[in-house]
Amino acid sequence: MLRGGRFITRYAKADHTAFTIAIAVLFASNVLLGGVLYPTHRIYVRIPFEVESLGWAIGLFELKEHFGGLGIGLIPAYIWAWRSGNAAGRTGLTLVLAFIAWWNFLVGHVLNNLRGLT
Repeated sequence: MLRGGRFITRYAKADHTAFTIAIAVLFASNVLLGGVLYPTHRIYVRIPFEVESLGWAIGLFELKEHFGGLGIGLIPAYIWAWRSGNAAGRTGLTLVLAFIAWWNFLVGHVLNNLRGLT
């Protein structure tokens, strides 16, 4: 058996519900830290985007902000789905939270780079 196969087998045996609270806390702390940094963004990033008529960039950030808020609201359902054994709920909520995390990461980097260019 390949080395990777043993890793996958060991990983599949792990108690995934043990990670639920850690994921919820990390997701929430990430969004809340973004909320702390948000006033600085309003002053130093958003205003120049508005001056340069980069409405699409402002819209991306607004979506990022709204997705983060929706993700915070989904955390209790995420914890419930993992604790109750609801397979469809676990899959759906995990995919939604993963999408939000990646969206926020990528949009944040794109806008940071765009701000450096303008």
